[in-house]
Amino acid sequence: QVQLVESGGGLVQAGGSLRLSCAASGRTFSSYAMGWFRQAPGKEREFVATISRGGGSTYYADSVKGRFTISRDNAKNTVYLQMNSLKPEDTAVYYCAASLSRTAVIINHWEYAYWGQGTQVTVSS
Repeated sequence: QVQLVESGGGLVQAGGSLRLSCAASGRTFSSYAMGWFRQAPGKEREFVATISRGGGSTYYADSVKGRFTISRDNAKNTVYLQMNSLKPEDTAVYYCAASLSRTAVIINHWEYAYWGQGTQVTVSS
């Protein structure tokens, strides 16, 4: 099992940046592909980005491509989401998640077995 704790959320003006972190417990962090999802009020949880076990492969939702960057440091058991050029429509609770799936690109929330508690990101216009 792995436990995930997100941090780094907050209030930022449109055009600003935030970096989210997700710290994982356990000694098998490198066994998990990691993903970020978000959920805005009244909307379904949506995929944001995913990164492979070794960090060599990433994939993004079209809505964040070119603005967000996912990365990981397996030595620190941490995955990051650098968010630049933020827009009001990026406002949501952001969740990190861990998956043992061997699928090359994991974008479906049901493929992730472990989830953090979420961190709020609010972008003002």
